[in-house]
Amino acid sequence: MTNKIFMLMTFIGVPLSIIGTLLHWSSILLFIIYCLTIIALASFMGRATESLAIVAGPRIGGLLNATFGNAVELIISIFSLKAGLIGIVLASLTGSVLGNLLLVAGLSFFVGGIKYKRQEFNIYDARHNSGLLMFAVMIAFVIPEVFSMNMNESKKLTLSVGISIILIILYLAALFFKLVTHRGVYNHDKENTVHVEETPEWGKGKAIAVLAIATIVVAYISEHLVHTFEVVAESFGWTEMFIGIIIVAIVGNAAEHASAVLMAFKNKMDIAVEIAIGSTLQVAMFVLPVLVLISLLFETSMPLLFSWQELIAMASSVLLMVVISNDGESNWFEGLTLIAAYVILGIGFFLL
Repeated sequence: MTNKIFMLMTFIGVPLSIIGTLLHWSSILLFIIYCLTIIALASFMGRATESLAIVAGPRIGGLLNATFGNAVELIISIFSLKAGLIGIVLASLTGSVLGNLLLVAGLSFFVGGIKYKRQEFNIYDARHNSGLLMFAVMIAFVIPEVFSMNMNESKKLTLSVGISIILIILYLAALFFKLVTHRGVYNHDKENTVHVEETPEWGKGKAIAVLAIATIVVAYISEHLVHTFEVVAESFGWTEMFIGIIIVAIVGNAAEHASAVLMAFKNKMDIAVEIAIGSTLQVAMFVLPVLVLISLLFETSMPLLFSWQELIAMASSVLLMVVISNDGESNWFEGLTLIAAYVILGIGFFLL
C-alpha cells in the first residue's frame, strides 16, 4: 500500500515539478511539491538499496543505503553552495547528524521495540562506531571552532581543508578496516539464530538502474528546490538554520528514515543501526569534508565552522547515542528517549 502511494506521488510529483518550474508557480507551492517528490523518489532508492542489501549482506547493504540516502543531501548541498547558501548547507549537515542519531535511530528502536521486547545488534560495530562518532564531532568539529577564534579567514579555510582531508582518509580507512582486514572478525551471529533466506524485491540490474534514475531526477529537483528557500523562510518566518537543520535534513534523509524503520520492524537491527549510525559517520567524515573541498571551486568557500548551538546539539546527540547503543541492545523506551531529544532540539532551533 505504502509503495503504491509513493509511486503515485512520484508519477504526479515529477511532471508537476517540471511544469511548475517552467510556468514559475508560487515558490511556496513549488517548495511543497519538490519536497514531497524527493521523499517519494527516496522511497524508490530505499527499496533498491534494500534489494542490494539482501544480496550483499548487512554491512555493505547498510553502507549502500547510507550512501545513496546521503546522495540526495549531497546534491542539495552542492547546489546550495553554488547559490552561496553556506548557512543552510552547514545547518542541513547538522540536521542530518541529529536526524540520523536521534530521529532515525529513535524511530527504529521505538517501532522495533513495540513489536519485540528486546532487540540486539552487533556490539562490536556499535563500539567501533562510537569511537568514530566521538572523533568526528568532539575532535574534528569542535577543535576548528576553538582554534579559529583568533584566525583570519584564510587561516580558517586552510585549517578546514586540512581537517577535511584527514577526515576523508580516516573514513576510507574505517571502511577498509570493517570490510576488508577485519571482515567477519566480529560476527554477531548466535548459535540459536535462525537465518531466513530472503528474495530481493528487484534484481541487481534493476535495483542499480532505479538508483541511477532516481538520483538524476532528485538532482534536477534539488537544484530548483534550493531557489525556493529564501521565499519560504520569509513567508513562514523561519531562519536559514531551522530550514537546514529540520526541513532539508528530513527531506534529504527520507530514504534512510524509511529503510531503517522497516529493517527494525523486521528485527534486522544490524542493518537499521548501520543505516542510522553509518549514515551519520558518512555525513560527518566524508560528505561534509568533500563539500568543504568542492566549495573551493565556487565564489564563496565554506570553512568547517559551526555555531556553538550546532556543536553542542551534535555533541549531546553523540554522547546520548553512545550511552544508549554501547550495550548492543535496544527497546522502545530508548527509542522514545532519542525521539524526545530530537523534539527538544527542534523546538530550540525553531525559536532561535
